[in-house]
Amino acid sequence: MVGRRNFLMAGAFGGAAALSHGGPQALAGTGPEPGPKPAPGGHSNGHGHRRNPGDTPIPKTPPLQKYVDPLPTPATAVPDPSVYPGADYYELTMRPGSWRFHRDLGPADVWGYWATDPHSPRRPIGMGYLGPTISVNKDHPTVVKYRNHLPTTHLFQFVIDAIRNGDPQLTPTPPPPYQAMLPFPDNVNVWNVVHQHGGLTAPQSDGMPLHSFSPDGIHAESYTTLDPARVKRNEAICAYTNRERSSLLWYHDHGMGMTSLNVYAGLAGLWVVNDPADEELNLPRGEYEVPLVLQDRTFHPDGSLAYTMTLQEGEDTPVVNGKAYPYLAVEPRRYRLRLLNASNERFWRLRFAVPESLATQPSLPFWLIGTDGGFRPPLQMLNFLIGPAERYDLIVDFSQVPPGTDVTLTNYHAPVHYPGVPGAGPQISEIMQFRVAKRLSGGVDRTTPPASLKLPTVAPIAVKPDIRRRQWVVYQHKLFGTMTFNAVPFMEPSADFIEAGSSEIWEYINPNHDAHPMHVHLVNFQVLNRQPINAAAYQADYEKWIDGGRKPQDLPVLDNYLTGPPIPPEPDEAHSDKDTVKSYPETVTRIISREFTPPTETIASIPNSGTEYPATYVHHCHLLEHEDDDLMRPWDDRRPGHATPHPERRPLRSRAHGGGTGGFGGGGGSHSVGIREGSGASRQSHRLSASGRSLKGASYGRVATRCRCAPPLTARPATEIRGQPGNPQRNGPVSAFRDGASALRGRSPGAPNRYALLQAWRLRAPWAGHKPPRIATRSSRTAPATPCGWT
Repeated sequence: MVGRRNFLMAGAFGGAAALSHGGPQALAGTGPEPGPKPAPGGHSNGHGHRRNPGDTPIPKTPPLQKYVDPLPTPATAVPDPSVYPGADYYELTMRPGSWRFHRDLGPADVWGYWATDPHSPRRPIGMGYLGPTISVNKDHPTVVKYRNHLPTTHLFQFVIDAIRNGDPQLTPTPPPPYQAMLPFPDNVNVWNVVHQHGGLTAPQSDGMPLHSFSPDGIHAESYTTLDPARVKRNEAICAYTNRERSSLLWYHDHGMGMTSLNVYAGLAGLWVVNDPADEELNLPRGEYEVPLVLQDRTFHPDGSLAYTMTLQEGEDTPVVNGKAYPYLAVEPRRYRLRLLNASNERFWRLRFAVPESLATQPSLPFWLIGTDGGFRPPLQMLNFLIGPAERYDLIVDFSQVPPGTDVTLTNYHAPVHYPGVPGAGPQISEIMQFRVAKRLSGGVDRTTPPASLKLPTVAPIAVKPDIRRRQWVVYQHKLFGTMTFNAVPFMEPSADFIEAGSSEIWEYINPNHDAHPMHVHLVNFQVLNRQPINAAAYQADYEKWIDGGRKPQDLPVLDNYLTGPPIPPEPDEAHSDKDTVKSYPETVTRIISREFTPPTETIASIPNSGTEYPATYVHHCHLLEHEDDDLMRPWDDRRPGHATPHPERRPLRSRAHGGGTGGFGGGGGSHSVGIREGSGASRQSHRLSASGRSLKGASYGRVATRCRCAPPLTARPATEIRGQPGNPQRNGPVSAFRDGASALRGRSPGAPNRYALLQAWRLRAPWAGHKPPRIATRSSRTAPATPCGWT
């Protein structure tokens, strides 16, 4: 059985296809057959147990008639400008609700965000599932109070229970010598925090996992809020600068250890940054600017949500804006489609299919005009690959087909986990339909043709001779085991210090078989290049480095494992600012950041709302199950001009069993190469101000705090439970690293990648006799009261 941690044994490389290179045909595929529903109420027939798959049938969505439900559009929240002068204020409440995903399904229990309407407080804005769109103007601040009214038992409690009980396939278990720690305390089944994805945000408002808070007021150890006099224990206030370029951001749950479940339940929404200057571009607006939130879900016969990613990869039914297989009636004119891939794990390779009798080619051409960080030069295309958390801004001209034509958004050549093996996860071939069924209003389309658009340019980031490089190795200690960066768990202290105002190159070294969408908080970057590696040899030598005590001088040198020259960014990545990048398998992916500084100014006159150094952020894989499973690390932004200290050696923290040192340079940092100051120093865990408060720096240490008046508080003693050793698995298949029919840079569809790799993954010895890990958990609820009454 395969599931959230599975390595995939064959793959495809490549992303989008530019129009001039032609477009590959869609795969013919059928959806999964309906299957039996698990035992009512418990969903406990082995969902957390995958070594005996035969005892648990995987839920499958019953057959659904396609294109019978109109596409819904999330409503736009209404701001209140009177609460904080100079800023728009919103109140968003997380609460349970009911939502019907399809005409032929019954209502499902879901979670969603609801916005208070200042003009009608008793009629909140939302639809039950997902959240309303937050629409802001560039450089005009926004303040949001988030309120947690969710139940204290999770919608997918069987997964929470499996993690807490030490399920070897679900409980994060780091490599030796680190000790496992539960991601949430034993008295928490639900906690949440909201992350503004893609935002230039001060750390205390960034919505990082250790900022989580529960419906009954239990706080993760770095919980923080602005303006604490205005909040209750189950609330938090955040402030946003909106200094980003005109772009589509989004907000979503980032709860520690349960992000994947919370987002799957419905906790996500769009955040649109508008620039008044955009009006001069004459783009499609109003009803002709359509947001598309793309997800995959599985449903029981009664219509309720089934979470199956403990048993398989991905879900079996496409959902757009909360509807399965919807349709949208359109006019024969240009539309602006703003796509967000909000799926937990699924990559999508999308094209607009038309009836073969009506076109000389099976795909309707379209134009890409923007990605994660906003506008880019227009690029005409036939298809593209979009990873989880990525956004694509498209212009599609439906006047290219006759009235009455049905244009189908299809998915092909994108198994889960991508690049995958067909059949490892449910295949989805059709998503939604655009019906060219309406008359052209106004008699003519007066928007600017994409080829004539004069969009803001994206200047390439220069590579300076003395630029720092950091290496992040996607490491999996054993097959189906926990993934980490550089074999260091998330909860180890930050050991990477970046000087504010600097530019860096980060190298994501991915020796395994999955593609990982890597997201960096705070930072916009550009894709520099990719380069194939001898993955089997690198993995084997990296294992030897770990087994040998992680001595800096013995760290494998990446240059010795490169098997070809650098490959330029894909056409849809080039000339673009990004916050999420596809790290392809058996490849090093390089990104370069702009010279960036977190916002230090006071926002809306709220004390302590700006950044104070050092400021801690995170980066992680945006396969949400991988993120929850520890593929995430913190990093620190330091005051401009404050030199990074030289590396220092120190023992591992007390929760590690055995001796030795942490990551390269003696701590849990990145592997730093070709730098002036030294290599990834180890530091103490707490990034506190002189007064001992962690609000401003959003500490990622073992400190529990409540508000700006709270002194550092020691978390309660760890409670230990017994886990189980990882499931011994052997991995002998050969990985074929191939193109995937991208038709990029002149290659014909389906042609082999020019730097094809054929690597045999080394066999893993069973962990027979390995002692079960001791799993610690923590809670901050028992901390003494603070002067303002917070505990």
